[in-house]
Amino acid sequence: MKENLSLTSTAIGSLPHNSAQAALDLIFSTPIDIPFWPQLSKVSPKEDMIIQLNENIPGLKFDEENNKLFFDTESEEFFLGLEEFFEDYEKITTEKNFDLLEKYAISEKFACSIHPFLEKIKETKPFYAKGHVTGPFSWGVSICDPEKKAAFYDETLRDIIIKALTLKALWQVINIKKASPETTPIIFLDEPTLSQYGTSAFLTVTKEDITNSISEISHVLRDNGALIGVHCCGKTNWSLITDSDVDILNFDGYFFGESLSAYSKEIDGFLKKGGLIAWGMVPTLDPDALEKEDVNSLLEKFEADKNYLLKNGINEKQLLSQSIITPSCGAGVLSEELAQKAIRLTKELADTLKNTYGGTSK
Repeated sequence: MKENLSLTSTAIGSLPHNSAQAALDLIFSTPIDIPFWPQLSKVSPKEDMIIQLNENIPGLKFDEENNKLFFDTESEEFFLGLEEFFEDYEKITTEKNFDLLEKYAISEKFACSIHPFLEKIKETKPFYAKGHVTGPFSWGVSICDPEKKAAFYDETLRDIIIKALTLKALWQVINIKKASPETTPIIFLDEPTLSQYGTSAFLTVTKEDITNSISEISHVLRDNGALIGVHCCGKTNWSLITDSDVDILNFDGYFFGESLSAYSKEIDGFLKKGGLIAWGMVPTLDPDALEKEDVNSLLEKFEADKNYLLKNGINEKQLLSQSIITPSCGAGVLSEELAQKAIRLTKELADTLKNTYGGTSK
C-alpha cells in the first residue's frame, strides 16, 4: 500500500483562498502528487482546525459568538448522547456499519472544500488522496470541560476525543474510497502541540497517553485501507511518533532539520518497519523565508538535513526511498501568490529529487 510514494509531494491542511474552487484549482493544476482538501479559514472561522470537527459529538458545544468549543458534561443530554455515541462507534468500527458514519460527517458548513474535493477525486482517480484531522493531543488540550480543565486530562473526555477523531477521519477514508475505489486514502493527524510535550504546561501527560491515543485512531483507519501520518511543525520528542503505530512522520525540515538526528536510533527503527519521513522543506510559516527560496536553495537545505541522519548511521538508499516532500506547515497565513509558490516549490523539489536519486513518478 506504500508503493509509488518514494519522493512524492503533498501539502498540509490549510490554504489562504476565499473559495473552495480557487483552492482546488491550485491543488489540481500544480499538480501536486497527492491532492489534499484544504481548510479555508478566510471563507469562515468555522474552518479553524479545532472548531472544524465538532459536529454530533456528545457534550461538545460550539459557542458561535466567541468561536470556541467546550465540553458541557453536566447536562442530561450529555449522558444520553454518550451511550448512543459509544454504541454507534462499535457498530461502525466493529460491524462496519458505514451508514451510521454519515451522522459524524464533516459538513460543508465547517469544511466547504471537502465535498468538491471528493468530486475531483472521483474525476481524477489519483493513486493517493490526503485528508486530515486534528491530532488527539492537540485537540484534547485545546478544549476544556466546565471547570476549565483541558479535556485530554479527563479519561472519559479523552476517550470521546479519540473516538470522535477516529470517526471524522474514517468518514474521509470511506468517502475517498467511494469516490475512487483504487485510491488509497492518507490521513494526517495534525499535532502542533506535540512541540510543547515535556514543558511545565503538560508535565502530567505521559508518553503512553499520547502514543496510545494516536495508535488507537491509526488501527481503525489502517483496518479500513488508509495510511496514517502525524504532522508536527516544531521540535518534539520524535519517539512520540515513531513509537505510535503510524506510517508517516511529517516534520518541519526547513527550520528544524537537525532535530531528527537526536533520535536517529528511533528513526532507523521506524524506517526498518516501513515508516516514511515527510520532509517539510518549504517554509510556510515565514513569508520572508519563502520569498527568498527557490528549488536550488531548498535542495541544498534538504541535502544538509539528510546528512545529519546519514552521519548517525541511517541508510541513505532506504531513507530516500521512504521520503515524501511537503511544506513545513499549512499555507493559510500566506498570500494566495505565496501559497501558490509554496505548492509549486514542493512539487518542483520532489521532482528534482526523483530525477537525482530515482523515485516513482506520478
